[in-house]
Amino acid sequence: MIVSPFAGKPVRPEMLVNVPALITAYFQAIPDPSVAKERIAFGTSGHRGNAFERSFNEYHILTITQAICLYRQEKKIEGPLYMGMDTHALSVPALASALEVLAANEVNVMLAEKDEYTPTPAISHAILTYNKGRTTGLADGIVITPSHNPPTDGGFKYNPPNGGPAGSDVTKWIENKANELLEAGLKGVRRITIDKALKAGTTHRHDYLNNYVKDLGNVINMDVIRDSKIRIGVDPLGGAGVHYWAPIADHYGLNMTVVNTDVDPTFRFMTVDWDGQIRMDPSSPYAMQSLLAIKDKFDISFACDTDHDRHGIVTKSAGLLPPNHYLATSIFYLFQNRKGWAQNAGVGKTVVSSKMIDMVTAKLGKRLYEVPVGFKWFADGLFDGSLGFVGEESAGASFLRKDGSVWTTDKDGFVPALLSAEITAVMGRDPGEIYKDLTKEFGSSFYDRVEAAASPEQKAVLLKLSPDQITTEELAGEKIEQVLVNAPGDGAAIGGLKVATKNAWFAARPSGTENIYKIYAESFLDANHLGRVIEEAQQVVNKALGASATK
Repeated sequence: MIVSPFAGKPVRPEMLVNVPALITAYFQAIPDPSVAKERIAFGTSGHRGNAFERSFNEYHILTITQAICLYRQEKKIEGPLYMGMDTHALSVPALASALEVLAANEVNVMLAEKDEYTPTPAISHAILTYNKGRTTGLADGIVITPSHNPPTDGGFKYNPPNGGPAGSDVTKWIENKANELLEAGLKGVRRITIDKALKAGTTHRHDYLNNYVKDLGNVINMDVIRDSKIRIGVDPLGGAGVHYWAPIADHYGLNMTVVNTDVDPTFRFMTVDWDGQIRMDPSSPYAMQSLLAIKDKFDISFACDTDHDRHGIVTKSAGLLPPNHYLATSIFYLFQNRKGWAQNAGVGKTVVSSKMIDMVTAKLGKRLYEVPVGFKWFADGLFDGSLGFVGEESAGASFLRKDGSVWTTDKDGFVPALLSAEITAVMGRDPGEIYKDLTKEFGSSFYDRVEAAASPEQKAVLLKLSPDQITTEELAGEKIEQVLVNAPGDGAAIGGLKVATKNAWFAARPSGTENIYKIYAESFLDANHLGRVIEEAQQVVNKALGASATK
């Protein structure tokens, strides 16, 4: 992975997206459904793309929304649809396009009051709150966000009545129907003007902000944070939660400082990510330079990505905690401090998350539920309370209310962030110090994730990696104990390959949201051993791609 010379530095003027040109491309560029990258494709978290590349344009949103309307009719989902957007430039026009179709199909839509930006967890929370105790007339939702992707990108995600990301069966149905409509040149898409849609009797307003904020005390111990008077710093990274943090501080009396309240679709206030892109990733030390520079002003500080479903925790003791470190720490703390949770509540992790989670979970005597990449695999467990905490290495997590009932079934950046303040207040030490203690018991984890560009064709090859492609009995000098293409927890396909030894493992898979592939690796020996693991994993990938090119 080649790190850009601009990584971690302020954004340069020539890196900024031309927002008027981007919006023009959204409305004027017509995607060609015969071109693979211009078709609708739902990855691990909805459809994402770039208006300049004809992969996220008005035609995409019109057809996806009509497909969602048809899906709702098919499944008799007759309650309101909660819809919100983040601060990416393409989110505003996408919301308008979607509303035109929803209103024409007479769907009751719940938009944010005063056209406020709406974080992903606030939409999941609204769906679950409305559906509680109901068996008919259920609500669902649409989240308009490409998450932490660059400013050129847009994203569109459907959440069914369980409140979480739609499962593969649902997204495949919507994807297929939307592509049919795309191929038909919008024939079959019902639509009215945005003026009529906004005035329609089916268009309503919902106070996402206050409903969400006032309920946070049921999942986080706000009293102990308030009474401790610890200094908290938060950077919304110009995202959808930017106007939520001050009300949270005011409502619960927290000693909190919001260090940046800017909203700018170019995200010019960011520092550049590892590859020279502007990316609002709170788990990236390059993107988090601004908050890291002032970390010593606070006892604990944190940031969230653009739709506030991911977290980044900055401690005085260890700086920015790698997501795996914080997930393990959160599990260690929560299962000893949530007496209202069921004794059999388990821990959910993805196959590419740290083995440290496995060891902490075993120490606590809890059940481990290991699934493929994608938060959708956790939704049912959170919904029924059988999973107390779930998380993925890309800094997405959620957990139950203090009484053991469901909070959200989608990733929630707010609650893991606020949990870091609760941990600091209760334990008198920050999460970085607590994780250091865990390493004394279980050993130090050396973990890395390598990314590289991959065409849709190459991604298709990597999606079908098989055990047959592992032709050696050793990985970095250790005997291979396990080769997985299916997750141990639910048996679902990983969409790639995972190879494990006693002290190390690697996984290789294509991204479900970007044209890249990823190699994840971990060693509990040392950094040199980790390097050998990654090198040998890269050889497996290169061989698979080379064989495909030869064919």
